[in-house]
Amino acid sequence: MLSDAYVPVAITDRSGFDESVHFGAAVAIDATGRVVASVGDPSVAIYPRSSMKPLQTDAMLRLGFEATDEQVALACASHSGMSMHIDVVRSTLADAGLDEAALDNTPDYPYHEESAEALIAAGVAKSSLLMNCSGKHAAMLATCVANGWPTETYLDQDHPLQIAITERVEALGAPVEHIGVDGCGAPAHVIGLDSLAGAYRRLANERSRPWSAMSGNPHLVSGPPFDSTRLMRAVPDLMAKGGAEGVFALALPDVGAVAVKISDGAGRAAAPVAAAMLRSLDVDVADDAVGTPLLGHGQPVGRLRPIVGGS
Repeated sequence: MLSDAYVPVAITDRSGFDESVHFGAAVAIDATGRVVASVGDPSVAIYPRSSMKPLQTDAMLRLGFEATDEQVALACASHSGMSMHIDVVRSTLADAGLDEAALDNTPDYPYHEESAEALIAAGVAKSSLLMNCSGKHAAMLATCVANGWPTETYLDQDHPLQIAITERVEALGAPVEHIGVDGCGAPAHVIGLDSLAGAYRRLANERSRPWSAMSGNPHLVSGPPFDSTRLMRAVPDLMAKGGAEGVFALALPDVGAVAVKISDGAGRAAAPVAAAMLRSLDVDVADDAVGTPLLGHGQPVGRLRPIVGGS
């Protein structure tokens, strides 16, 4: 049973009393790919969701996607919709001779509350440009243009772009067990949790463009105050990326990689557990590098504490 793959990985407390337990699976591998620490089933098959973006971007770069580091970082991003993110997405489209009308990802408002509130107050509707995956979709369209492939059907699983991306995911050592549809409309791969860690390890060890763009531009990968950005700012040279439904993956060149899945999809535990697993690789991570306090009447009254790795 799938539930057998998961074990307790974090506990939340409120006013000195333990309130909730998060179940999940996690794995840490060293620079050679050897498993250093794991909890639950490290090979459990998962949808990494947006944690797949660095792998997808690596494929697109190999397919002729020519981009600045900022544009590569946005292709890997689940951006928060601030103006600094939207400007880069627009530049990716413009360089390909396109505009936001070509985007076919699900319309949404920004994650960044102040940006969303300002747009709503101005009467601006949800759009594909504002949605957190627009950087990846702009890169997909640019890759299609570079190869002379149709842009209208770029999300179809049998489109040459998507076939090539799947082939590259498997070449990175992540056999694809199933393909579904992600929240943004793009194909969503199912791979093993350990395969996700292994692919991140390879991208970091090779000093790939996704690694250098992400670690060099952490503010573009999600944005303050989100965990991917905070953790990369706290650990130099780290690439880190969260995914929907409680997934988080990270890697350091010549050190190793970590992948985490929280079983019920609760995202608040994913990054703190990943940071704790990173300590299994002898990387010092401050307790407050990721995560947010539990609030009572607007004030901190508790915390989430990982019970894995070096925590």
